[in-house]
This record gives sequence, structure tokens and C-alpha cells, in this order.
Amino acid sequence: METEKRYLGLIYGALLLAVVVVGLGAFTRLTEAGLGCPDWPGCYGFLTVPVSPEKVEQATQAFPNAPVEVHKAWNEMIHRYVAGTLGLVIAAIALFAWRGKRNGRGRVLPTALLGVVIFQAALGMWTVTMNLMPIVVMAHLLGGFTTVTLLFLLAVLERRRVNNLTREPGAISPESSNNANIATMDSVDLEPGKPSLSGKLKMLTVTALVAVIMQIALGGWTSANYAAVVCTQLPICEVDWVSGYDSAAFDPISPTSETYQYGVLGFEQRVTIHATHRIGAIVVTLLVLLLAMGIRRPLGNTSALLLVGVLLLQISLGITNVVALLPLSVAVAHNLCGLLLLLVMVRTTVLVFFAQPLAVSQTSLGKSGRLSHG
Repeated sequence: METEKRYLGLIYGALLLAVVVVGLGAFTRLTEAGLGCPDWPGCYGFLTVPVSPEKVEQATQAFPNAPVEVHKAWNEMIHRYVAGTLGLVIAAIALFAWRGKRNGRGRVLPTALLGVVIFQAALGMWTVTMNLMPIVVMAHLLGGFTTVTLLFLLAVLERRRVNNLTREPGAISPESSNNANIATMDSVDLEPGKPSLSGKLKMLTVTALVAVIMQIALGGWTSANYAAVVCTQLPICEVDWVSGYDSAAFDPISPTSETYQYGVLGFEQRVTIHATHRIGAIVVTLLVLLLAMGIRRPLGNTSALLLVGVLLLQISLGITNVVALLPLSVAVAHNLCGLLLLLVMVRTTVLVFFAQPLAVSQTSLGKSGRLSHG
């Protein structure tokens, strides 16, 4: 049992570390440190940032077109060090999962995580070698969010399994070893004869989840193309973005350039990206609010309030980014809150599809004619 608890602790540690990596990635991108080291995986040919005059001279000779900026190089290398540590931890999780099949440990999610983190390393390399090509930068961001999401799901599943082992020492129930069965993610019961959640609510949940994912991708595309500050007024943009709307701004293959740092798209294309991101925010807001109203009764007020609270925080951070012209701390928080909104949406989706709705018991119907939640 102690081994299982240590395994769960390792997963929790990886989840926390993955969130830190996402935050560091946003910080690196927003401080223009993505090319702080022009090579990969080292920095100007060294394992650490060249600081001494001799090493700086060697770096300058090796990379004459990339002068050493120590603070940017450290931002990039710290991100790489922490990301590399996360990769090793996820590899350990996958190893423990494959060695612990007899204890009911699932293998699918740990193996998928290992594949994702290996691909993330490749994207990190291409981000540098392709000089911040927008499609690679956006994919790298989405890969980080995917890593955190998979770790979150793995933590939920393994916690259920360990809890089942604690309640029944030495016994592994079929459902505790089945990663696909997450119907008891939260302790909710269904009274006999009560219907499960409606198909319309499930459709709304999926639509809202897809909208959140697309909005995150739009945010990554906005940042990768340096379009975050082209519009400085609310609600959409101060310029005529409608007549100048250019769908070519979303072409995944960017115009050929020696470097994509500071962007290569024209002003109208950047306005198009920014305006689309804001419209997406409006759509996501409406869908998530509708979903919160829809889940309030079957899943309880806590789930609904959690969804609304994270959404409102994200909206507040987005508005602050606009009116304050993208302050670094707020911009990083906006990235992390987007990740939090995704996790809350994933949790809500799991509950809507697999958990049983809260029971509604009839109490004193003859006296009051009202129903109360059980």
C-alpha cells in the first residue's frame, strides 16, 4: 500500500511540476526569451548559460548573429531544465505503471503521457531551430496543456484506485483497475427510477469543451504572431476589423522568413487574429455560463460555481491585459488561468458523462409540494 501511495505522490508531483513548466513557458515567451539560446538542448554550445568573458567570446564566435543576452538565456535554460526534469518524472511514472499491472495500475495514460512529453521535447527543439515559427510555438503550448490535462486525469483515476485499496485491503475491484470507468469520480448517487443526465446537456458540455480548447489555441496563435497588443480598446477593436478581416492570417504555413521573432504578418492580419480571439472569448463565455446553469441541479452548486468563478477570473485577466497593455504578471496568469479553465471543463465533462446526478428526493410533497436535493 505504501508503494501505491508513493506512486500517487509521484503523479501529484508531476502534475504540479507540469503546471510550473507551463507557467515558465509563458514567462519565457512573453519576455522574448524563446531564442535566448540559439541552439538546443544546450546554450551557445554549453550546458549552462555562458557568463564568463571567455565563454561569452566563444559563444559570440560560434553564433555571430545571436549576441548573448544573459537574462534571456537564463529564462530559456531554466525552462528547459524544469521541463527536462518533468520528462524524467513522467518516464518514471510510465515505468512504475508497467511494472505494477498486478496492482491494478493503468498503463494507457502513463504511456500516452510519455509519448506526449517526448513529442513536446521535439517541439521545444523545433521552436528554436525553426526560429519561433508560429505553428510550432502554438503546438508547443497545446502540448503543455495536454500534458497537464493527462496528468490531472491520471491523478483522479489513481486516487480512486488507491482509495478502493484502502477500503478493501488486498482486493482489487474490476472497476478500480479500469481507467475508462470514472463514474464515481465524485460521491454522487442516483435514486432508483431517476433519469440520467440528458443528451442535450452532454452535447452542450462537449460543445463548451471544444470551444475552450479552440480558444486556447487561438490564444496561442495570437501570442505566436505577436498580435496581443494590436487592439487596445473594448469590446473588439478600435480599428475597422470587419472590412479588413483576412482569413489568410490563420494559414498554418507562415510566410518564409529567417526568423519569426516579433512576427511576420501585416497589421490587418494581426488585427484579424486578435479580433477573432475576442469573439471566441464571447462565445466561450456564453457557452460556459449556459453549461453552469445546466449542471447546477444535477451536479450541485459547487460544480457550477467553480466553473463560473474560473471563467470570470479569466475574463478579468483578459480585460486587464487589454487596458494595461499586457503586463507580464497578468499575461502569465492569463495563460495559467486558461489552463485551469480547461481542467475544470475536463472535470465537468467527466462528471456529466460518467457520474450519476445528485438525487432529488421528494420531501413533504403533500405539505409543501416542493422537491429538495438529497
